[in-house]
Amino acid sequence: MAGRGQIRTNNSALIAMIADEDTVTGFLMAGVGNVDLRRKTNYLIVDSKTTVKAIEDAFKEFTSREDIAVVLISQYIANMIRFLVDSYNKPVPAILEIPSKDHPYDPAHDSVLSRVRYLFSAESVASGRR
Repeated sequence: MAGRGQIRTNNSALIAMIADEDTVTGFLMAGVGNVDLRRKTNYLIVDSKTTVKAIEDAFKEFTSREDIAVVLISQYIANMIRFLVDSYNKPVPAILEIPSKDHPYDPAHDSVLSRVRYLFSAESVASGRR
């Protein structure tokens, strides 16, 4: 199309994934996947052979990359590196815990939800509405 401008890639941001094969495959089919010039991907497929160290390294890499805006991580995998997920406090990239096919979502373990609960309880105590 002659009248359409190109999408500027220097302002775009990616979604990173740390999840099981089925979850990552679904998101890749939706167009989330990316491989850069150095052959680095924006996802890690976790299976029974994946070490906790590999998951930690992927989490640290994804949260330090400037081209990633959101990191989606399966909640059962986030539980394996809970100390890293809970200690992460930057707004970008945002960390979102998602369910997987074999592991349902448990709101009691979600770090974002626990922070929101804490903020609302602190606000209600501060305002005297509790």
